[in-house]
Amino acid sequence: MNSMNQLGLGTAAIGRPQYINIRYPNVVQTNLEIFRSNGFKLLEEAYNLGVRYFDTAPGYGLAEGLLLEWLQTKNDPAIQVATKWGYTYVANFDAKAKVHEIKEHSLSKLNEQWEVSKTFASNLKVYQIHSATIETGVLKNEAILNRLATLKYEYGLEIGITTTGANQTEVIKKALDVEVAGHALFDAFQVTYNILDQSLETISNELFEQDKKVIIKEALANGRLFKNSNYKHYKELYNTLEKLAETHHVGTDAIALKFCQQNMPKSMVLSGASSSEHLKSNLKVNKVILSKEELRELKRHSINSNNYWQERKLLAWN
Repeated sequence: MNSMNQLGLGTAAIGRPQYINIRYPNVVQTNLEIFRSNGFKLLEEAYNLGVRYFDTAPGYGLAEGLLLEWLQTKNDPAIQVATKWGYTYVANFDAKAKVHEIKEHSLSKLNEQWEVSKTFASNLKVYQIHSATIETGVLKNEAILNRLATLKYEYGLEIGITTTGANQTEVIKKALDVEVAGHALFDAFQVTYNILDQSLETISNELFEQDKKVIIKEALANGRLFKNSNYKHYKELYNTLEKLAETHHVGTDAIALKFCQQNMPKSMVLSGASSSEHLKSNLKVNKVILSKEELRELKRHSINSNNYWQERKLLAWN
């Protein structure tokens, strides 16, 4: 897998104006037509720049529909789409909404959202439980697991989960044990991994040894890896990132993304860019190779997973 193919595009930020990311300013009012047009243009630009893996979800506002619309302009079997089920977007593009999405891991929700997702047809490669947790019981729900197994074999899909939270490695271990009719159900695992939260490394070897697909999300820690006066405790990390960015003539985002690519060399790393500027900056990751010494320097900035997720909980939708 070459570097270009190692970077995919996550579509959450182009599907809904508000998202958990401290890098972007607060959204006061949104012109949906302009927002949709900008999202469509970004998909096209990503494609023209070599991106072929696109990750979406019904919970990402208009993202899944936008990706479907854009895909109609292409006839390229190399385009790979990953989507999910389990969240419904309910904010209605209201910047003041108190609730943005509702989680529901039920068979009826799976069947409802599949009816839209299946229209990606042959480009749909990965179908995931959105934010699988032990608490929802989804990994023990036989009706859901059997339904996913049926979809897997009827449509030739990789079935996966996405994880969120300090116990994501525990959830992955549970998912690895799930079998339907004597066969492992889950093939793909979309997991948070970045310089701050490196907990994935405790189970990554097992995933790769079992030939599982690993997709890295939140590689930039929801913007916390960009210099920010509210996070003075990361001052040393910011200095390190700036030094490496200067050395390699790229932005700090490219350094952070390359950290993920090199530490998880068989994984697909997602960019969450919502603008041409950020996308092009992210794609400069392909110009970088970090030395073992530089990787060691970045790895030492790992923090406790519980602290990472507690800090993330305090981030506001903006």
